[in-house]
Amino acid sequence: MAGSTLDTVSADKARARLVDHLLADGRITSPAVEAAFRRVPRHLFASGDVSIDAAYADDVVITKRGPDGRATSSISAPWLQAMMLHAARLRPGARVLEIGSGGYNAALIAEVVGPHGAVTSIDIDPDVTGHARTALDAAGYPHVQVATADAETGWPADAPYDAVIVTVEVSDIPPAWTDQLAPDGILVVPLRMRGNTRCLTLTREADHLIAIDSIVCGFVPMQGAAADPVTRRALRGDDVTLRIDDPDTRALNLDALSTALNGPRIDAWSAVTTPPATPFDSLHLWLASQPHPYGQLAVDRHRAADLDPQNWVICPALLTDDSITYLATRKLDDTTWQFGARGYGPHAAPLTRHMLDLIAEWDRHYRTTPGPHLAVYPHGTAPAPTNQPRLTVPRHHTTIAITWATAGTHA
Repeated sequence: MAGSTLDTVSADKARARLVDHLLADGRITSPAVEAAFRRVPRHLFASGDVSIDAAYADDVVITKRGPDGRATSSISAPWLQAMMLHAARLRPGARVLEIGSGGYNAALIAEVVGPHGAVTSIDIDPDVTGHARTALDAAGYPHVQVATADAETGWPADAPYDAVIVTVEVSDIPPAWTDQLAPDGILVVPLRMRGNTRCLTLTREADHLIAIDSIVCGFVPMQGAAADPVTRRALRGDDVTLRIDDPDTRALNLDALSTALNGPRIDAWSAVTTPPATPFDSLHLWLASQPHPYGQLAVDRHRAADLDPQNWVICPALLTDDSITYLATRKLDDTTWQFGARGYGPHAAPLTRHMLDLIAEWDRHYRTTPGPHLAVYPHGTAPAPTNQPRLTVPRHHTTIAITWATAGTHA
């Protein structure tokens, strides 16, 4: 970024517009977070070829890509950063560990916790921490500590922390994070559960963590010792891929799915509908919560028109070795979309019927509830038995429990 007076005036105006937008959308709800967004110059943390307008858009800014072109570091969308700051319940004087450094979010945290607080930001990539250090110094935050470290081990030197804020997608909670968290501290983390990522606000309850808030989100994946990437299986080159985040599903022999997708299709439609532009992410998580082999079909909508992707790119799918059924929608009129299922392969018929049953059950019992109860149990412990629908997702360090309670009942 050039450092001219004109650039500075332009950045100040763009920053003010962004904050006004976040306030109007209800993303910023406290004076402290508003003041932080008004003070921190976001453009200084973006790469040099990013325009002022792009730097202050309510969108992600990619700061580094890997050899395959996928983003490995980014500045998160401001709306999500604001909500994570609120979720962490930061206060003046708080000690905070940020895992996944880009610099900008660390500067926002530093503004909220003030001169008597302490912020440490770590990342495994020395290019990322080097850029963060330079940008923080240029923006006036030399007191924010930046370290190159594997997130798996956290940063014990400055523990305990009142909040640990994770800005990379993870599939597990390393013990170091909870060990370094103060007894009443808050862990804010984008946790992936069978391919579905939710930014969870976690607090301690007895021997485990419970989510007191959940936001649909997307982040670059964690690197290092705790890296656990989603398996991507090409079914039709890059046009159609299957994303698998489940040991049981990985064990399936899915060689016949490519053949199935080139065969006849079964379409089945439910009685469940939705208005346009209405989120239904709880349906995605509900389908993922079933004790059935599960994946996500990722479709290039321009090159795989025969699959009729319409308004989705990544879609929940039920699987067998030779068949697949995925969640579909279709437009009935200007005010109504309909949920259904599309299936391929010799077992497509029972799979589509099963998905329609699951859609109907979600509509009857869970559509209007706040969503499932999410809890994270350390290895060696387990949730108490329940008669409510529950899926447990075993990971290396923890077990994630997704429990669905109907209105008026408890998980």
